[in-house]
Amino acid sequence: MAAGAVPVEERLFSLVLALVATDHGLTKAEILSSVQGYRHRYVVRGDNASLERQFERDKDDIRDLGVPLETIEQATEAGNNQNLRYRIPKGAYDLPPDVTFTPEETTLLNLAAEVWREGSLSSESHRALLKLRSLGIEVDGPMIGYAPRVRVREAAFEPLRSAIDRNLVVTFAYLKPGERAAVVRTVEPLALVKHEGRWHVATLDRDRAAPRTFLLSRIVGPVTPTRTTFSPPEGDSAAAAVQELDRVLATNVARIRVRPDSDADSRLRRQALEPSADTDLRVNYLDANLMADELASYGPEVVVLEPSALRAAVIDRLRQVAASHTGTDR
Repeated sequence: MAAGAVPVEERLFSLVLALVATDHGLTKAEILSSVQGYRHRYVVRGDNASLERQFERDKDDIRDLGVPLETIEQATEAGNNQNLRYRIPKGAYDLPPDVTFTPEETTLLNLAAEVWREGSLSSESHRALLKLRSLGIEVDGPMIGYAPRVRVREAAFEPLRSAIDRNLVVTFAYLKPGERAAVVRTVEPLALVKHEGRWHVATLDRDRAAPRTFLLSRIVGPVTPTRTTFSPPEGDSAAAAVQELDRVLATNVARIRVRPDSDADSRLRRQALEPSADTDLRVNYLDANLMADELASYGPEVVVLEPSALRAAVIDRLRQVAASHTGTDR
């Protein structure tokens, strides 16, 4: 990560806090020039297209997290996207009224908040707070000071996102299932997409001169940005990647038999291609190895009928588990 770069979780958190703290909403320009995570890259009266694209992705991310982001259009400027205002309505992001804490839990939460607050209102946050107030926007100062450090994604996520924003070629080691050693890939990262609950990066693989999509959890070691830049292709790379992943998902179909009223029955029936009262189900899968891992985790509750390669992979995993518990070779 470049010196001074703001981690994505901190940027999203700062954005949420700024939108909660305003009654009338903030315009895109006010957000980009004032909120931590954007303002250090904002160019007054300059080209901020890359930063605006980042903001659009961040809006989608916080909405995906269940944050009720509201867009307000001025009646006198209908259709002017630059003057749209964004906010999180007061009370819309509060805890449900039936959620309560014991006195002991409240004490612990207060202590944690004090420790967090003590060092979180950095000089950067102070400047952002003053900038918002200089625009005539009333904000709740203590709220803006919070700065989370929790990491909820793979380590490769942030350096890849940074490289995408700067159009930088990167290298990383990628370990495919069944291979003994990772292979170093040199790629042009185009988009990060979440599909079936897992993060992928859509790229142009320079060594193979072809588009490739990589699962972030299989990137081993650091993502290393180079000094080489590239021009991203026309069109929506994220949408194209999702369409390709959907195509692969639809192509791969497993036929399985589940034990009635078991955990596997409950979970896998929801993924079935068609409703059925039978114990035989048909389910799609994107990655054979990940699917084999999941099916093997159900133990005797699942039997794979087709395809044969997936069946063999599940049996192999079950044999490994049996061997590890008996101390014998497979």
